[in-house]
Amino acid sequence: MDLPVDYNSLEWWERKAVRLEYVARQGGNCHHCGAGLDGPSADKRPVKKRLFPPSFFQHPVHLHHSHGTGLTIGAVHNHCNAVLWQYHGE
Repeated sequence: MDLPVDYNSLEWWERKAVRLEYVARQGGNCHHCGAGLDGPSADKRPVKKRLFPPSFFQHPVHLHHSHGTGLTIGAVHNHCNAVLWQYHGE
C-alpha cells in the first residue's frame, strides 16, 4: 500500500485498512507518543472531552491526518488525536 493517502477520499472501510497498515509499519506504536497502541497514551496532557463528538473516544486507535492537505500521517491513540487537535490544531 502506498502511503500517505487522501483521508477525505476514503470510505470507512478503506480508512480502516490504511489505519491497520500504519499500525503495522509503526510496529504497533502510536505515531505521536510512541507508546503501544494496545495500551494507554504516554501523553498525559488533559483534553476537554466536550470539544469532541460523543463517539470520538469509543474508538481506541485513530487515523491521524492533516486537515490542511487531507493526507494521512499515522495511527495514534484516540487521546493523542485529541491532544493533536486541541493543542496543535492538527
